[in-house]
Parts: sequence; C-alpha cells; structure tokens
Amino acid sequence: MDYLSTGWLFPGVYIAGCLLAFICGHGHWRIARITAQLGLFAAVLSGAWALLPFDSGSARHDALGLSVAVLVALLGWVIIRFSYRYLQGEPGQPRFVRALIFTLACVSVLVNSQHLAAIALAWCGTSVGLHYLLTFYRERKAAQIVAHKKFIVSRLADLSLLIALALIYASTGSLTLDTLNTQLAAMAELPAELHIAAALFALAAILKSAQLPLHGWLIQVMEAPTPVSALLHAGVVNIGGLVLIRLADLISVAPIAQFMLVIVGGLTALLAGLVVITRISIKVRLAWSTCAQMGFMLMEVGLGLYELALLHLVAHSLYKAYAFLSSGDTVNEARRKDLFTGLGQSSHLPWLLAAPLVTAALVVGTVTLWQLVVPSLHIPTAALLIVTFGLAPLFWLEYGNGPFHLFLGAFRVLALTQLYFLWHLVFAELTPASAEPSVPLTAWVLATIGTLYVAQTWLRCFPNGKFAERFYPWAYCGFYLDETFTRLTFKLWPARLSPVQAQTSFNRHPAHLGATK
Repeated sequence: MDYLSTGWLFPGVYIAGCLLAFICGHGHWRIARITAQLGLFAAVLSGAWALLPFDSGSARHDALGLSVAVLVALLGWVIIRFSYRYLQGEPGQPRFVRALIFTLACVSVLVNSQHLAAIALAWCGTSVGLHYLLTFYRERKAAQIVAHKKFIVSRLADLSLLIALALIYASTGSLTLDTLNTQLAAMAELPAELHIAAALFALAAILKSAQLPLHGWLIQVMEAPTPVSALLHAGVVNIGGLVLIRLADLISVAPIAQFMLVIVGGLTALLAGLVVITRISIKVRLAWSTCAQMGFMLMEVGLGLYELALLHLVAHSLYKAYAFLSSGDTVNEARRKDLFTGLGQSSHLPWLLAAPLVTAALVVGTVTLWQLVVPSLHIPTAALLIVTFGLAPLFWLEYGNGPFHLFLGAFRVLALTQLYFLWHLVFAELTPASAEPSVPLTAWVLATIGTLYVAQTWLRCFPNGKFAERFYPWAYCGFYLDETFTRLTFKLWPARLSPVQAQTSFNRHPAHLGATK
C-alpha cells in the first residue's frame, strides 16, 4: 500500500457516500454521518501513512493535498453532525443531504487531484452543489435571487477556467501539474498563452472568492441554513486560494496575474474591512469579514507568500466554521466588545498611530534572533508588514493604559510572533518557496493595510466626527458597488421565479395587501 492508494481513500469514501445518498430512498442522515466519520478516518490515515519513514517506491506524497484533506474531512464531519440536529423537522432533508455530500465529494476530489481538468471540473461541481444548498428554502424569493447572482458569477469563472485549460494544453500538451511545472522550469521566457492562462486562473479565483465589485452574493446568502453558511465561508470560498497555491510555479512567473491578485485583493481587503465595522447583523458582519479575508489571501498569493496564504486558509476555515456554528454566542461576544469605555477618546490617537512602529520593532527583533538559530529563515518584507499591522491592535488602550497593559501587549505580540514563525517553517515545507515581491507590490500592500489601520483608529477615536458622519452611510451600503452589477446582471439574465415564489411575491405586494384589508 502506498500514497497512490491511500491518498484517494478520502475522496473515495465521499464519492461512495454520495452515490448511496442518491440511490437509497431512506436513511440519508445515517449515510451522511457514516461517510463523514469514514472520511475523517481515511484522511488522517492517508496523512499518517505519508509520514512513515520508509521509501514508498514510485509513490509521491502530496503534502499540500494531504494537509488540506484532513482540514476538509474535519470540517465535513463537524458540519454534518451540526446539520443533523439543526434541520430536525425541516422538510426536504434528503435533498439537503444529497447536495451536502455531493459538494464535499467535489471538494475532496479537488484537494487530492494533480490534474487541472479534474480540479476545474470539481471546482465547478462545488458551485453546482452549493447552489442547491443555498436554495434549500425554495419558497424564499430572496434566496433564489441571490443564488441566481452567484450562479452568473460562477459561470463566468468556469468560462475563464475552460479557456485557461485550453491555452495550457495548447502550450504544454498536458494538463497535469507535474508536466506544467517541469516545462515552466525549462522555459527561458513565459509564452503569451501561459501569461493569459495565469491571468484567467487569477480571474476565476477572484470571481469565486467574492472579490469587489462582484461580492454581493456572498453578503446576501443569509437566507440559507446556518450550516450552509459555515460550509461556504469555511470551505468552498477558500478553494480559490488553494488552486492558486497549486499553480504557484505559474503564478510566480506571470506578473499580470500577480498584479491582478494584489490590486483586487488589496482593495477588497481595505473596503470590506471598513464595511465590517458599520454592520450590526452578526452573520452579515461575518460575511463581510470573509470577503476581506479572501482579499488578504489572494493578495498574499499575488505577493508570492504561499506559506502565509496556506496558513491564512487553514486558520480562516477553522475560525469561520466555529463563528457561524456558534453565531448565537457570537451576539453576546460582539455586544461585550462594543461596550468598551476606551472608544471615542481622542487622546489615544497618537499612541494608536505609533503602535505599528513598536510592533514592527518587536517583530524585526524577533526575526533577527530566529535567524541566529535558523540561518535559512527568510521572511519577505511584505509578510512582515502584514504581521506588524495585524498584531498592532494588541497595543490598543481599550483594555487599559498602565505599564502592566503595555507589558501585556508586548508579551502577546512576541508570543504570537513566535507562533507565526513556527508555523511559517511548517507550512513552508508544504508550499513552494516564497520570493521577495517587487517594490511596487510591496508599496501597494503598505498603502492598503496602512490606510485600513489609520481609518479604523481614527473612527475609534472620533466616532462622531465629520469623517465618520460622511463615511458611515457609504460604508454601510458597501460603497454602492454591488448595485451596478445587480442591475446589469438582471437586465441581461433575469431570474425566473417558481409559481410558489411568484405567489409569495404577489401576496407581499403592497397593492395586494391594501386590497385585501
């Protein structure tokens, strides 16, 4: 037994479970739960087998695929167990189970495949399965309209993937990642076909990761059951980052794709990060947070920070699954954070603006010490900037401004920095080596993250100022970016309502309500 046999145990389990769910007329939840348990066992077994210290002949361990497979198996197990309790008494549960297992089966194939055609087909399959999950409540007009918007965006992404595959095959004569990477290593200059293919893969990831201005569907799919939101935000929407990491060798030599990912991802992270602080609904705030986090992840891929993007993917998946499945408790937590007395104190502004400088000194000092122990350790400047601005809020004065609180903030920054460097070494073994991004891209990262940090600190210190007064209406409406896309798409491809939805819309129409009173 080698990796070639154990590596496909996980997707094989979910494919078998999917077939049983469609064939059997009853016992769907039992099939789903057994599939999830066996899938988790198969994923862990495959990973453990790959770690055994012996030569497995011609077998090649896919460390990246195995790691993500364990993550997907764990999330699938948790979401299926939660869904079983959450949907008790709901009609249409067999339909939900079939769509859920089908979606997870497609994801399992995607993370284990080394063939671009299989990856693209499985990616398309996850979109189809998710469409049925998002429209679980068929009578809800809002759910159908938003799913229609997502369907249009996903089909544009699928068209981009199809053209990209054709260009790669025409240039290399193969669609396997091994052949593509081998030929890329031997090329002195990247041909135009592969430049375009890389840009199309980047475009597909942008579309499927809900980047601005085509993000509206991700924010508005809250009509779906909570476990569907967990599956979407913790799993399916992260696939774009994984696919681009798979194509790291191609993305690294395609400047157009890099600029697309960094510019679009940076703008999305900036604008979505500002919108988050204006929203009240917990699930909507989580959705905008996902939009911003996907922007950060794509920006990291465009910068060539593949190990940071993978770490971001794993951490975001686990956090968002927990956040959505415990969204009831999240309400109390959000209320507690919103009641800090430190808000609105303008005297804190100088320290808040200086906090990144203190954090940067601690991070750079830690890098220097680590390099004495691990001389090969190299952290690109862009990654240090992201870590610095990400940890700077630990020095904010909302928890107190005495020496003890400053010491506590420094301790937290240093502790999390050590964890990041440790995880950097681990995930660097799973992904291609990072490269120092170009100066313009690094400057763009500094500008976007710096602007986001300064805007957030200013709003916290002057929540009733003139800037906040003008900013909040625009940010609350998402800067009106989704409205134009919505009008255009529904003009070109209007959604069709079922008879039940049409009757519901008629019953809720103001004129009809007035006539029946």
